[in-house]
Amino acid sequence: LPVRNLRSACCSSFALQCFHFLPRARLPTSNLQPLLSVTLRMSTHHRLLIRNASVIARVCSHGERVKTGASMRDVEELRDASIVVGVDGRIEYVGVEADRVQQFAGHTYELEIDATGKSVIPGLVDAHTHPVWCGDRVHEFAMKLAGATYLDIHKSGGGIGFTVNHVRNASEDTLLALLEKRLSRMMKHGTVLAECKSGYGLDAETEVKMLRVLRQAEKKHPIEIECTFLGAHSIPKGSTMEEATKDVIEKQLPRVKELNESGEIRVSMIDVFQEQGVFDAKHSRMIMEAGKEIGLGINFHGDELHYTGAAEAAASLGALAVSHCELISDEGIRALAEKKVVATLLPLTAYVLRIEYPPARKMIDHGVPVAIGSDFNPNCHALSVPFAMNVSCVNMRMTMEESLVAATINAAASIGRADTHGSIEIGKTGSFVILDAPHWHHIVYQMVDPPIEHVIIQGKKVV
Repeated sequence: LPVRNLRSACCSSFALQCFHFLPRARLPTSNLQPLLSVTLRMSTHHRLLIRNASVIARVCSHGERVKTGASMRDVEELRDASIVVGVDGRIEYVGVEADRVQQFAGHTYELEIDATGKSVIPGLVDAHTHPVWCGDRVHEFAMKLAGATYLDIHKSGGGIGFTVNHVRNASEDTLLALLEKRLSRMMKHGTVLAECKSGYGLDAETEVKMLRVLRQAEKKHPIEIECTFLGAHSIPKGSTMEEATKDVIEKQLPRVKELNESGEIRVSMIDVFQEQGVFDAKHSRMIMEAGKEIGLGINFHGDELHYTGAAEAAASLGALAVSHCELISDEGIRALAEKKVVATLLPLTAYVLRIEYPPARKMIDHGVPVAIGSDFNPNCHALSVPFAMNVSCVNMRMTMEESLVAATINAAASIGRADTHGSIEIGKTGSFVILDAPHWHHIVYQMVDPPIEHVIIQGKKVV
């Protein structure tokens, strides 16, 4: 059977018991051949059974790796359904409970969850976070409420520069302890996979320190992490754009490459803050092309406070994603749609900064794959993807279905993980959110404190 047909055969016990070939996390789906050799498996013991769910929102059921346009409003739902996760943490069955009872007669499970009256969605993917830092900026929040802009604070030595000073002076142990607490709070809000950036070092030593902390957290914490190098987050004090660009390319990136190859860190993407007064389009491209040369995917900030042509650059560079896009141009929208580059929108940043929201409705209607993220950082202290979903619907005119797609399969696509996460399909990672509500809409509708009963990561209950 072709891979896509096998994955869509959700109710076939023969398929799930006899064919177990899908790759471990992070193996690109493109490596799979249309026809694969298979190994016969008849295991009757499984890690998890979720049974009798009122609704299971699968998001995808035909192996889609990203959704655009009208398909973002298409969320496949199963009623009175169940899920089985194997001992390897991957989904072995999703279908109606009556069929599961018949096909899995005599099978055993390490954990059974009765989801009667409840709903299940894929575990949420936070597509944009800055979680490694110390030294809060609550005083700057007060300044913003009094009328100061983000760039006003940045130019005065606050903002990123303030956090850089604290992170440079912090130990790895201190940063790790703070990070683990934040990851646990994210997890309680349904996040099972998070994109996590460095960016508060701005020199090789401190950037590497942050990346080491992320690697330690990845090994210790249940949340899965996809790590992004952001040495070009700001211009260091006393430096110029040219000097900072040279430092990133000639000092920081070689160190990242060396430690990536040794396994001391695991970085898959490169980011740049392409913005007026930070890195312009020319220098941003130089940095991103250098990252691409050492195998990093491109996923960067752009068109947030000023139009800089970031979306057009993302399309021409073959980026995975470009974040923010508040001031994206019509040409940028066309370029992202044509190249299927994900636009990762960050509504909570616009909310906090009181700036214009990204034109999500226009972008979706023109075929741009849209994801959403929390943008958790000292400037936007938000750890909740469900809150970002709510604000996306209220202030960016997205539907609830679009917000779920944006926080699952499209968010996974934005960080190169749509082959393992973002939908409830056979072979994918068994990570879910179980809601104490008969329909999944409640995760958007119930603001601030959604009815999350359990969070499952790789078939294990973590909340």
